[in-house]
Amino acid sequence: MNRLKYILLIFPFLSFAQMHEFKQDSTSEKYLIIKGDSVPQTSINLDEVMLLHKLRFNSREDRIRYLILRRKTIKVYPYAKLAAERLDSMNSRLATLKKSSQKKKYTKHIQKYIENEFSEELKKFSRTEGQILVKLIHRQTGVTAFDLVKDLRSGWRAFWYNTTASMFDISLKKEFDPLNEKEDYLIEDILQRNFQSGRLERQKSALDFDFYDLTDKWLNAKESKEK
Repeated sequence: MNRLKYILLIFPFLSFAQMHEFKQDSTSEKYLIIKGDSVPQTSINLDEVMLLHKLRFNSREDRIRYLILRRKTIKVYPYAKLAAERLDSMNSRLATLKKSSQKKKYTKHIQKYIENEFSEELKKFSRTEGQILVKLIHRQTGVTAFDLVKDLRSGWRAFWYNTTASMFDISLKKEFDPLNEKEDYLIEDILQRNFQSGRLERQKSALDFDFYDLTDKWLNAKESKEK
């Protein structure tokens, strides 16, 4: 798929302006001549905008499932984003501490802070919302929720959390895998659309994948299935 990388903030005015070739002055800086006015090429800041495909559903049921997934993803994403910010802040702080006792004390403080910050809100989540949150934590941090708990607390505590979660059909070891899991790709699609609309604040994924490549794969898979 093609990428629309350059959408100018001044696009409306450029659309109707008479533009001429670039000229270069004695300072070797390039200028764009627009209706007789010279605009330094380097002064034009370009924003990257993703060109998203139009959503199409095979059935009313598929559309309803997507809308439900969208509602739940939008609900839990801010918590995954916040978890990533807290983890990054903690790691930056730990890097400045030299003594093991200081690191242990600070880590324990952060543990309690995060638990108090999230515990009451997480109780309001449904099972599917909880599993989406686990996936998004992996997307934002590059580490599974299980390993985060293991690193912050202990292997036993991580095992216990995972065992408890599994009773509600939630795995803390679940990874975000939009390449192989259709639901994860749809979650990524939902995120990208809401980043673009401004409904969600964009935070770069810690995982390495290309949304356009993912879209090509899943759209082609859909077309092949229909044939």
